[in-house]
Amino acid sequence: MAARSARTRGEWTAAPVQPVARVAVDMPLPHLDRPFDYRVPTHLDEQARPGVRVRVRFAGRLVDGFLLERAEESGHTGRLAWVDKVVSPEPVLAPEVAALCRTVADRYAGVFADVVRMAVPPRHARVEAETPRERELPPVEAPDPTGWARYQHGAAYLDALAGGRAAHAVWQALPGEPWTARFAEAAAATVAAGRGALLVVPDQRDVEAARAALTGRLGADAVVALTAELGPAERYRRWLAVRRGAVRAVVGTRSAAFAPVEKLGLLAVWDDGDDSHAEPRAPYPQVRDVLVARAHAAGAALLVGGFSRTAEAQLLVESRWASPIVADRATVRAAAPRVTAIGETDTQLARDPDARAARVPAVAFEAARQALGAGRPVLVQVPRAGYLPWLSCAHCREPARCRHCAGPLGLPRGGTDADPGLPTCRWCGRAEPAFRCGGCGSRRLRAGVVGSRRTAEELGRAFPGVSVRTSGGGAPVLASVPDEPEIVVATPGAEPAVEGTPAGYGAALLLDGWATLSRADLRVAEEALRRWLAAAALVRPHAEGGRVIVVAESAIPVVQALVRWDPAGFAAEELASRAEVGFPPAVRMAAVEGTPGAVADVVDAVLTAARDGGPEVEVLGPVEIDAPPEPGETAGEVRERALLRVPRAQGRALARHLHAAQAARSTRKAPDAVRVRLDPAEIG
Repeated sequence: MAARSARTRGEWTAAPVQPVARVAVDMPLPHLDRPFDYRVPTHLDEQARPGVRVRVRFAGRLVDGFLLERAEESGHTGRLAWVDKVVSPEPVLAPEVAALCRTVADRYAGVFADVVRMAVPPRHARVEAETPRERELPPVEAPDPTGWARYQHGAAYLDALAGGRAAHAVWQALPGEPWTARFAEAAAATVAAGRGALLVVPDQRDVEAARAALTGRLGADAVVALTAELGPAERYRRWLAVRRGAVRAVVGTRSAAFAPVEKLGLLAVWDDGDDSHAEPRAPYPQVRDVLVARAHAAGAALLVGGFSRTAEAQLLVESRWASPIVADRATVRAAAPRVTAIGETDTQLARDPDARAARVPAVAFEAARQALGAGRPVLVQVPRAGYLPWLSCAHCREPARCRHCAGPLGLPRGGTDADPGLPTCRWCGRAEPAFRCGGCGSRRLRAGVVGSRRTAEELGRAFPGVSVRTSGGGAPVLASVPDEPEIVVATPGAEPAVEGTPAGYGAALLLDGWATLSRADLRVAEEALRRWLAAAALVRPHAEGGRVIVVAESAIPVVQALVRWDPAGFAAEELASRAEVGFPPAVRMAAVEGTPGAVADVVDAVLTAARDGGPEVEVLGPVEIDAPPEPGETAGEVRERALLRVPRAQGRALARHLHAAQAARSTRKAPDAVRVRLDPAEIG
């Protein structure tokens, strides 16, 4: 009735209490990245609560926004515009999530509106009108700690969750470990204490496995899965159930990191080094960093789990913010398969002199024959089809690096087969006329292309009569395979489990190790170990005949870590080596990409701020890159990348100055877009 009596804005009156609404308008421009004050009319007073969607007039047109808070007064001295409409009385943006979005935007030099778009799904009015789910759920029993008792501090961590304490841990899962069962037990301990649990996993296959484990512990009504695979309506329906407190546990992919779980007690991420955990849209946040910030702000427990360990997770351990949960060496040795590398003994090389040059050496054929003869499947892991790595040493396959900045070497654009040009650093742009490998001293370089389809054809001819399946690399990803003698060729991340057991393969062949170690990625060695351990963890223990053959030189440190099954030790060495040469996470690094003029504009602004007392910035590059044009840029236009490096303690200052530089460009409507990424995964 009040709305009908006030037909024009001239008749509107301000709400008697807290008449000012602070609104985050949906404008992804850096110079508008702040809340704006509006007046709340009386007829919207009850609906205009913090967290609701609103419509406001901005720059002469109606735009969407979120009402962040109500206040008695505004710092704006001019006349305030009205809140035109409350789109829905449903408070979808929780204060804790709004604060998290602001933190993430600031850390990655991004815009609040872009982060909120990841956190809150689009509205569906029909779904909002449905009868809400019941909030009353049956009690949950405390889990059996036997599974966690295999690990040092594992049972104590479960006790901390049951007591509602904010324990932070990095968990190194044993080979063959049913990790979904351990995650479900951690969630059950949290829910039994009256708090909520949030689990983030890399892909849909992991979501289904984790959801099944959680449902078995908590019941089907207490768990929801949030993924991009759901339709818009179903996703919003499940998300609303979480926002309204009708479920206790959430599992999902990267966007689920922002799920508004009530009374949040546990945040967990599996395999934090997986590329799927990095958001491909601005401001490119990484799930692990989002969960760390959220655990710190919410006073919740954190669990970072995986068969491997990233340098970032190791930094959490070394800084004593998180505790390691690992098994003793005797338990690891009993659970792990036997791992063999190329050239580890003179006997192996004497029996197969061409082992270092062969794609599938004799020791790999022998392991496959033994497993097939025992009636067990064989897993063959190969890099993705058509993958072109960067340059590497032709003798030892070590990635070719620049002598000046340790960046990756590549061939310049415009080269031909007859004259490819001098190897050039992809970071600083310096040419390398006299390459010499730091590992073996060789002066020869090589690059190559490998693929899963070719591998399947070769193995089919080598093992006539044996079924050969493919998973990934253009073929459908298999969820599982039967426990029968067959060969499964899979790309990294697409390895299917054996039905009925988490570790059922008789052998695993990890082929093309030189290509795996030649990815154009700062985390090349770490990623190689992550891929290898994930495949090797599916193989039976060595006491049951399980074998893993990695076709890579045994002297390479990452191969030695695989043979020893020592991801924690390798992560410590990796972090120390990055600190020595100035790589993330020991430092903060930003990649600025765009047209030459746009890149120079941003870099000059940051350097000017540094001269005025800002961070100590080191600039690498710029160099020309192959990348698709940003919106508004012309196809075929030259694009460059510059890297900005600062000490880790000055990372926030770097992000702040990068945001200011972008805000200045958007204020003057600079025509060329700039892509800014903090601590990017691929900077090669």
